[in-house]
Amino acid sequence: MTSVAAGITRPQRAEGRGHLAAGMQDGRTRIRELYQEGAAKIRLPDTFDASMEAVIINTAGGLTGGDRMNWSVSAGAGTRIDVTTQACEKIYRASAGTAEVTTQIEVGSGARVDWLPQETILFDRASLFRRLDVDLDDSAEFLAVEAILLGRKAMGETMETGLFRDRWRIRRSSRLIHAEELRLSDAVALLAAEQAVLGGQVAFATVLYAGPKSEAYLARVRPLVEGHMGGASAWSDKLIVRLAAADGFALRKILIPVISALRNGAPVPKVWNL
Repeated sequence: MTSVAAGITRPQRAEGRGHLAAGMQDGRTRIRELYQEGAAKIRLPDTFDASMEAVIINTAGGLTGGDRMNWSVSAGAGTRIDVTTQACEKIYRASAGTAEVTTQIEVGSGARVDWLPQETILFDRASLFRRLDVDLDDSAEFLAVEAILLGRKAMGETMETGLFRDRWRIRRSSRLIHAEELRLSDAVALLAAEQAVLGGQVAFATVLYAGPKSEAYLARVRPLVEGHMGGASAWSDKLIVRLAAADGFALRKILIPVISALRNGAPVPKVWNL
């Protein structure tokens, strides 16, 4: 569909904004605010403990150039929220413009948020700029997982060219504790083939844990990563895991045990297996 303004025809773009705020009530994590607009939807499956699980959904079924999505989560003191996606996010070929996905997360005193979206799939000539901004209380814990597939290898698809930018800013009590910028642009397939980049692998992930258990978690995670392309390190109450694999299936075989180890043995959200 198209829209017409001042005699100019423009493609219709997908836009969405979803916001969730939670607090403790009667010993459980409960909704305080829930807002959803446009293509952004949030669903809250039943849980059998004091935590909350939030499933975010892009009803547009994928993103392309010019689309905009914004998610925000606020976890009050003592709460526990797991946030995941209904399915892999697909970023399609962009005829013009760049898709933008922004996420803001606040984690209060003694609270924990696990940001566990399923993989983002970048198709050939896709263009995506993604931002993650997190502000943690001094006693908060945060786990983040972001996985990328450069096309679907099983379908014979590759991302030959395009743009992918990923920007993370993690703060504790407004003090920056982690920042990173990733940019793959133009001849992405040739760049990914470089040994110093991905060595020809097309699936990769970054896992970050910020909290007092980083050293203990490192002892659990390193044996899971050994023998694979990647590594794990911890310092200053922060743990980082980098992984790369030949395809999405191979990546999940490594990634899921790592996530479980960082969740004290808890499995990934059920939607990962649907």
